[in-house]
Amino acid sequence: MNLMDVMPTSISWLWARVSPGWKNLPTQVLSLLLLALLVDYMKRRKRCPRYPPGPAPLPFIGNLLLMDVKNPHHTVQHLAKKFGKVMSVQIGWKNYVVLNGFKMTKLLLERIEDFTDRPPVPLLKLIGRTRNSGGFFMASHSNGWKQQRRFLVSTLKKLGMGKKTLEKRVSEEAEYLCSEFKSKEGSPFKPQVIMNNATGNIMCILIFGDRFEYNDEAFLKLMHLAEEVVKALSRNIPQMMSQISWLSYIPGPHQKLGKLYNEIAAILREIVNEHKNTRDPTFARDFIDGFLEEMEKAKGDPESSFNEQNLINVLFDLFVAGTETTSFAILWGLLFMVLYPEVQNKVHEEIDNVIGRHKLPMMEDQPRLPYTTAVIQEVLRYADMVPVTTPSVAHRDVEVDNFVVPKGTMVFYHLSSILKDETMWEKPHQFYPEHFLDANGQLVKREAFLPFSAGPHGCPGEQLAKMELFIYFTSLLQHFTFSIPENFPRPKEEKQFALAVSPVPFEICALPR
Repeated sequence: MNLMDVMPTSISWLWARVSPGWKNLPTQVLSLLLLALLVDYMKRRKRCPRYPPGPAPLPFIGNLLLMDVKNPHHTVQHLAKKFGKVMSVQIGWKNYVVLNGFKMTKLLLERIEDFTDRPPVPLLKLIGRTRNSGGFFMASHSNGWKQQRRFLVSTLKKLGMGKKTLEKRVSEEAEYLCSEFKSKEGSPFKPQVIMNNATGNIMCILIFGDRFEYNDEAFLKLMHLAEEVVKALSRNIPQMMSQISWLSYIPGPHQKLGKLYNEIAAILREIVNEHKNTRDPTFARDFIDGFLEEMEKAKGDPESSFNEQNLINVLFDLFVAGTETTSFAILWGLLFMVLYPEVQNKVHEEIDNVIGRHKLPMMEDQPRLPYTTAVIQEVLRYADMVPVTTPSVAHRDVEVDNFVVPKGTMVFYHLSSILKDETMWEKPHQFYPEHFLDANGQLVKREAFLPFSAGPHGCPGEQLAKMELFIYFTSLLQHFTFSIPENFPRPKEEKQFALAVSPVPFEICALPR
C-alpha cells in the first residue's frame, strides 16, 4: 500500500493537481541541504597538517555551543586541559588559536609584528564602528587606529599622566572618596557605585576638563549607561566572536547596544558642542580640546581619522573602559581585605609606620611601601580581571611550538593561564602578596605579571590605572578598617564576567581608624 491509497479523496484530488515541480520539493530541499553541508565542510576543513588541535566543530556554528556565555574563560580553561597549551576553536566559520601559559604567550610577544591586526566585528557596527573608525574596542591596526593610539598616549601625557598635576587631582578625588565612605558611619553598605563614581571622575577630568559631584544627575546617568554597555557587550560575546555580519541586523538583545550607544553619544555630543563654543585655540583644557585641535589641522585630508564621529567613539571607549576596570580592581582589593584580615593588618601597620594617618599618599611614597604595593599587584594577579585578550590576526603563516598558525587565523592569549601559571608562581591559586616580595620584604618584578596585557594592543592607560589604584587603595586603608558586617555571611570570591571580571556585589563596613 502506498501513500496515495490511504489519502482522503479530497487530498488525492489536490495532489493530482499539484505542479510536478512542487512534487520534487523534498528532493530539492535535500539537494540544497547537501550543498550547504558541502560549503560548510569546505569552510571548516583545515588545510594545514600542523594546525593546533581542538574540539570537533558542528556544521555552521562550529564550537559556539561549548561557550559558557557568563564566563567564556571557563570554556578556555576546560579545553586547554584537554588540548594543550596551543589549541584551536571555531566559532561559526572563523578559526581561533588560543595560547595558554606564559611560555606560549612569550613566544607570541616575540613575534608580535606578525599579530598586530584586529579582526572586524560586525556586531560593533551597532556602536558606530567600522574597520577604519576611531575607538579602541576591537580596533583594527589601520592607519586610523595608529593615529588615535599615538594621539591618546601623547595627549594623556600632556594632560598630566605620570606628572604631579594629574596625581594631585587623583589625590583630591581620593579625599572625596574617603568622605563618602566616612558618611556611612560604620554601617553596612555596597561600595560599587561609590567606586565607579570615583574612577569615573578621573576620566571626566581628563576628557571633559572637570569632575562631577557624586549626586549630579547627568553624571549618574552617564555612569549608569556605561555600566549597561559593559553588561550588554558581555552578553553578546559569542556573537562578537562569530563574525557573522547578518547577526547584527536581526532582532535580539544585542540591539540594546545600539540604543545605549546612541544615548551616550547624545550626551557626549552636547559636551563636544559646548567645548567648540568655549575652547581657547591656544590652550587645550582636556582631551576634547586636543582632539578638536587635531580636527582643525586635518581639514581637507580625506585620510585623516580626526573627525567628530571618531571623537565620539574614542570618548565612548575611554569613559566605558577607563572607568569600569579600575573600579573593579579596587573593589577586589576591598573584598580581599575583609576576607584576609591578617593582610589588611600588615598594610595598616606599614602605612602607619611610613606615612602616618594624615599625609595624603602620593606616588613618591610607593617605593617605601613595598608590602602595600605587593598587595595591590597580587589583587591584580589573583582577581584576574581580563582573563582573555581580544583576538589579533596572523599576517602570515606563523610557527608556534611545533604548530602552524595559518595566515588569517585569529589568535588570542589566555591571560588567566599566565597569571595562574603553575610554573611561574609559588601559590598560583591563593591570594599571596609574597609573590612580589623577596626574602628581605622588598618588591620584586615578576616576568609573568601581565594584568594589562602587552604589545601594541596593551592597555594605553596602564600608568594612569596604576596611579589610581595605589592612591585610592592606600588612602582607603590609611583611613579605614574594613570588615564583614555583623551577622552577614562571609562574602565569596565569586566572579561575574563583563568586559572585565568584577566581584559579585557585596556589603562591607568601613570603620574610621
